[in-house]
Amino acid sequence: MTGIGMTSARTRDRLIARLREQGIANPLVLERIRSVPRHVFMDEALASRAYEDTALPIGHGQTISQPYIVAFMTEALKLEPSDVVLEIGTGSGYQAAILGELAREVYTIEIVPELAERARRTLEAEGYPNVHVRAGDGYKGWPEHAPFPKIMVTAAPEDVPPALVEQLAVGGTMILPVGPRMGNQELRILTKTGKGVVTERSLPVRFVPMVKPPGDEHEP
Repeated sequence: MTGIGMTSARTRDRLIARLREQGIANPLVLERIRSVPRHVFMDEALASRAYEDTALPIGHGQTISQPYIVAFMTEALKLEPSDVVLEIGTGSGYQAAILGELAREVYTIEIVPELAERARRTLEAEGYPNVHVRAGDGYKGWPEHAPFPKIMVTAAPEDVPPALVEQLAVGGTMILPVGPRMGNQELRILTKTGKGVVTERSLPVRFVPMVKPPGDEHEP
């Protein structure tokens, strides 16, 4: 690669040190953030910035999430090796790769077909047969493989999508940003119990909005 190999070990070490300072403590999450090559999930022109703790554009108005947010959301899910995870908002495929390192299976949905196809190719090339990519409407989830013990949403709906709550297993955890397109958003951690859903409000965040396919904007 264009010089990235010479500097990536040092820059990855600096990133991990920063994440530790920010409170990320799970050693498995930190190791996966260090080992998964973030630079291959973005355009080569931005590869030199891959291990900065910042979100970066990936085209189509979307971004690859800030490593701290990837680490925080992954840690909050408390993944088990046997877990099957639903991810809404594949984007570059980087978060799906992190999940694929820690869970048994990952089903990930991307609304932009071009991004879904690019992520599928990258994930295949990087050796993630347990990560399955679908181009489609994340609001509808992936019912064929529900219920999911863990769900992660990486784009912000204005309200929690009911279909995703329905597809979350009892005892399961969902993490997602919620809030308006142009206003304040918050990261929420939902736990589904036999009596309903318990919501924990976490970080203030800013994610790209979760969008619906053309013609579906006004559906409940």
